[in-house]
Amino acid sequence: AAKAAEELAQKIRAATALVQETLKAGGTLFLAGNGGSAADAQHIATEYTIRYLRERRALRAVALTTDTSALTAAGNDYGFDFVFSRQLEALGRKGDLLMVHTTSGNSPNVLRAVELANEHGATVIGMTGFGAGKLGPMVDVHLHVPSDCIEQVEDIHLMLEHLITKALRDMTRSA
Repeated sequence: AAKAAEELAQKIRAATALVQETLKAGGTLFLAGNGGSAADAQHIATEYTIRYLRERRALRAVALTTDTSALTAAGNDYGFDFVFSRQLEALGRKGDLLMVHTTSGNSPNVLRAVELANEHGATVIGMTGFGAGKLGPMVDVHLHVPSDCIEQVEDIHLMLEHLITKALRDMTRSA
């Protein structure tokens, strides 16, 4: 984990700057992923909206993985590939930031959400593992964990998200 964080230091700083710029400008952070990555998206959205390590103002973050009615309706009416993009189409706007987690880098529903975010002028941070898949060239900042061990990739993704959240300390001091 420490080695991956060291190798990714510059990209972590870039991702942190994008998150900070988005929040300062009044944008919203949208997070998405499948399976364990969905749980990570929900976990991190909560760190922004509720609190992380200390009391501070709430920050705008939405996990696109939590609305079961939207997920099942989009899955039924459009197909599972559209469960995130339909929500992002309704809620997102230029100046927002989409943070996606996909261990393979090839999840069709994540890729479709990234395509939509790019079309609408949102910024995208992508987290991958394995061989990085198709996602890398589609995002503004690509945090790639060079491992084929799914547990290790997911653990490091969560660690990276916590590093980014913690780095926002100066911006989020209580008024």
